[in-house]
Amino acid sequence: MKITTWNVNGIRAAIRKGALDWVNSFKPDILCLQEIKARPDQLEPEQREISGYHSIWNSAQKPGYSGVATFHNDSLNEIQLGIQDPRFDSEGRVIKTRHEDFTLFNIYFPNGQRDQGRLSYKLDFYKQLLEICKQMHQRGEKIIITGDFNTAHNEIDLAHPRENQTTSGFLPEERAWISYYLENGFTDIFRKLYPEKVQYTWWTYLFRARDRNVGWRLDYFLISDQLVSTVKDVIIHDEVLGSDHCPVTLIL
Repeated sequence: MKITTWNVNGIRAAIRKGALDWVNSFKPDILCLQEIKARPDQLEPEQREISGYHSIWNSAQKPGYSGVATFHNDSLNEIQLGIQDPRFDSEGRVIKTRHEDFTLFNIYFPNGQRDQGRLSYKLDFYKQLLEICKQMHQRGEKIIITGDFNTAHNEIDLAHPRENQTTSGFLPEERAWISYYLENGFTDIFRKLYPEKVQYTWWTYLFRARDRNVGWRLDYFLISDQLVSTVKDVIIHDEVLGSDHCPVTLIL
């Protein structure tokens, strides 16, 4: 099974740039998109429905902002939009789907920005989601969390760690939350498979950053420890264009 995550930074713009051509060629079993910035009714039928997939949308109430969509080709036992908290759910950040062997969270984590209020909002989101996952683990459930985490965990995960010590996305209090997940039954599966590999998933549009590979690894698969033995590979498709992020695929 191939599960692909991709922050498309606006699904309409990504489609114009040929993103669906890559999806139709690669054919993941599950496709998790973040930052779609659109409602389904704003798209043409051929844009909101990818051939061979069922689709689930969770758009933000604010137009042109945030939002996630999950495309899948298997039967689901449960679909849930959001995490049942209006503080976060109005921004369309989460789709939870229960599959035969795991529960999948497709998530667009908040950006801390430079505003202290948004940083607190981001950290509160991390905290609440972890509490939900801890309860699920206690019930013996296996979980995959994927999406744009808006945080680079360690220095290896961004090109210029020293220069970004005070930048949101690499603040100590943000990075700590990734560690808390790893201390509570989750594995960063890309880093486990490739402990020394330097590879990024996001590049600013400024300063030809992508051409120079000055990037950050912001897009992750955190999986329950019990799922690690089922993983064949994790691929960062940094050659794929269409967004300031690239797709990442977990192969089970």
